[in-house]
Amino acid sequence: MEKTMNTTREQKKELAINYLKKLDIYRPYIKGFKEEDNVCFFENYGGFWAYQEPELMKKIKEIEENYNCVVYAITHEYTEFGELYDFLIVTDYKEEWDNLLEKSGNHYYAFAYVWNKDDDYCSEFGTITLSSFGGGIRRIG
Repeated sequence: MEKTMNTTREQKKELAINYLKKLDIYRPYIKGFKEEDNVCFFENYGGFWAYQEPELMKKIKEIEENYNCVVYAITHEYTEFGELYDFLIVTDYKEEWDNLLEKSGNHYYAFAYVWNKDDDYCSEFGTITLSSFGGGIRRIG
């Protein structure tokens, strides 16, 4: 099946807001995204505004422009293979939307662009596993 790009930013943002609710994100973070386009990044469930980090804002803009997607949340972690930022996105392909965020038991599977800040060559799209707790999220796999 050929993928068609026929969605607006508003449609993608509406779905992203639903995903934030599904993840049980802290309501003020959802409101900030809905009203001001402020994306939150999470470190071990704690949330911070991405606009506080100019390098992160530059990367969000780059991803959204290059792939015509909407970034709605980010996780940040240090691993044995580098410092990672996981950009949860809504793609431009409506036929993919039912599979971009799925709940399984106590975990979620989310489609993301994973940026390895230490080795950009290792950056890629893929599915990550998340845990949601206390209004925040954390990558667990």
